[in-house]
This record gives sequence, structure tokens and C-alpha cells, in this order.
Amino acid sequence: MIADLKFRLSNTRQLTPPLEGTGSEYGFNTNETYRWIWYWMNQYPFQERLLKINRYPQYRTNIQGLDVHFMRVRPEVPQGMEIVPILMLHGWPSSFLDFQEFIPILTAVDPDRDFAIEVIAASLPGFAFSDGAVRPGFGVDKMAVVLRNLMHRLGHKRFYVHGADWGSVVLSNMATFFPEEVLGYHTSMPVNASPILMFLRLIGALKPSLVVSKPVEDRMYPLKTYLEKIIGEFGYFYIQATKPDTVGESLTDSPAGLLAYYFEKISVGTRFYYRLRADGGLLLHFTPETLIDNLMMYWISNSIGTAGRIYAESFGPRYLSLDIDSIPSPVPTCILQAKYEIAYTPPWMFRYKFHNLLHETILETGGHFLALELPEILAKDVLQAVVRFRQWHCERKHRNCAKG
Repeated sequence: MIADLKFRLSNTRQLTPPLEGTGSEYGFNTNETYRWIWYWMNQYPFQERLLKINRYPQYRTNIQGLDVHFMRVRPEVPQGMEIVPILMLHGWPSSFLDFQEFIPILTAVDPDRDFAIEVIAASLPGFAFSDGAVRPGFGVDKMAVVLRNLMHRLGHKRFYVHGADWGSVVLSNMATFFPEEVLGYHTSMPVNASPILMFLRLIGALKPSLVVSKPVEDRMYPLKTYLEKIIGEFGYFYIQATKPDTVGESLTDSPAGLLAYYFEKISVGTRFYYRLRADGGLLLHFTPETLIDNLMMYWISNSIGTAGRIYAESFGPRYLSLDIDSIPSPVPTCILQAKYEIAYTPPWMFRYKFHNLLHETILETGGHFLALELPEILAKDVLQAVVRFRQWHCERKHRNCAKG
């Protein structure tokens, strides 16, 4: 596989030079693409990274006809300490590797807590080493059922969840379908696309104070700025929501093309204004090894095509007709919102669906790929969310509740 990859990289055709005086406004700068191709071929430490990627146990099990891939790390605890499970899901173009830096933090045993956490970090169906569907119609709602059944397979009838990007949407569906099983839902990308809330966002453009508090008003308004971002940066979204296989074929065949496509989304997702930089600002937040590790998960598994279909299957008429975001869920919820996330959702909007929103963490930094950019901050917020969820459930049962 490595020999084939290096052969393809070394035989990359001459790329179209960037326009004079531009950064990455037209897409990832091709001069930078050459530099990264050279790094991937000649400096990326394949064997060293292989050991790092495999430092935690990984498995595959067949759920409803699909082999589902996941990491599972169970802590060693003193006798009598409870172990509680959390399912963690990534988005696109991320992978289960997002959570590797989380695991030591979440599975650490703290004598001041009466519990420890078992982490199950799964690859979404169609991503990395999880099978993709062979028939149409497999959207995030169906993924929610498969991954809930994965937790049952592992012996967990009730569990906590955390997700970002598509993982967040899958888990929102799961919390809607199985509110008695999901003990708590934490997300770093809280979204609600119900029609009434979309309308209220537009109303807020006339008077933002009706919708959002002053300290975070600039994350939503002026609406013109937000729309410019959506129109300018969501081209990939429209393609993958309509014709994912066409672009999937190109990215499957060309590692250089896959690199440019992936890096461009990492760049603007981290900071929108990095599109003005030729280097995309990538090394301001991530190591070269971390970036290529995630790229390798798509290349090795040949999954970029099946992963891209999540957009078409979850933005088609079948799924949208379910109007899942308008169905309330009683599952207790905590949210974290980074400064440079794609969109900001006011807590009252999120409560429209998740009535039991217990806490909002607002960061003054961080972008869309927060698990890679600020893993310690995000992991500690997840841990605090589990403490809050346990306290909430305990109080519902009218017992003596020790703070975790």
C-alpha cells in the first residue's frame, strides 16, 4: 500500500499554478500541495505513526449486515468504582483518530470521582474501516440505530454520547429515538435546522437582541457575513449532497487530489480567514503527522467515496421529511461552542429540541475541528458534562447525590 501510494504521489501530473497574489481563495494553493506531496512521500514516518494509531485496541463487529469499526478503551479501576460508557462519534472529513488524545483524559481514574469512563470511539458507517451501505437511503437516522445497536452488542443498554459535525447529528437522532437509553448528550456543534428556527434566525437579522446575547452576537450577525461564508465555502457540501460519487471517484484515484480537498476544508473550518493564506494556516494548529494520519485513514480504507454519501443520504427528501429537529427529546444535554465554529446556536434555540439543556460552554478561541485543535479543553468539557448528567439523573431519583 505504501509503495503504491508513493508511486502515485511521485507521478502527480503538473498542477495548475495559483493565480498571482492569491492565497487559497480559489481552493488549496497548488504550490503548497507540492510541498505536502513531498512531505507525505519523503518525511511522513509511516511505521512510527502506525504504532501510534494502533496504541489503543480496535475492533470490527457486524451490525445489521455492516462491519462497524471502533476503538474501545476500558480503564483499570479500584474495586467498587463504577465504570460508565461513552460513545464518541466524529464527522467529515474527520475520523476516529480525533479522539485519541481524549482517551487518557477521559479514562483517567480520579479518587475524587466515584466513577471512571470507558470510551467507545466508532467510525461512522462508510468512514475508515466501517462498511458503507450498498443500497440508497442510509442516512444519519439509520446510522443512529446501527450505532445504538453497537452499544448493545458491547453490553451497554444505557450510555453517554459525544459528537461533532455529522457525529453530532447522528447522536441527536439517537437521543430522539432512544431517550431512555442515552443518559446524556454532549456536542461541540449544536445545530437545529427546524424550519421555525431558521425563520427566527432571519428575524434576528433585523434586531439581533431578539435572538442572541450581545457578547456572541458577532457569531451570528450581520447575516450578510454569515451568508457570504456559506455561499463561498459550502461548494463541497452541495456537490456531496447531490453527486457524491463523481467527486468520490476523483478523490479515490488521486492522493494529491484527496490531500488538497481535505486540507482546504481543514483550513477554512479552523479559521474562515485562513483562505487568504497560501499555507492555509494549517501548521498554526496541527502537526504535519496529525494531518496526514487522518488523511491516511481515508486512503488506506478507500472510504472517501462512501463517506461523502452521508451528505446525499441526509439531505435528501426521505430524511428531511422526518423533520427530526422538530421532535423534542428529554435527554439531558451540554454544549460547547467554539469561537470560529461554522455556526452559533443560541441556547434557547437548542432547548427547542433538547429541553433539558444543562450547560453551555462558550470558548473565545477554537474552530470546527476542535478535537484535533484543543483536545484537552474539549475532553475536560466532556468529562464535566458526564458529571452534570449523573447529578441530574440522581436528583430526578431523589437520592443523596455526591458531586463528581
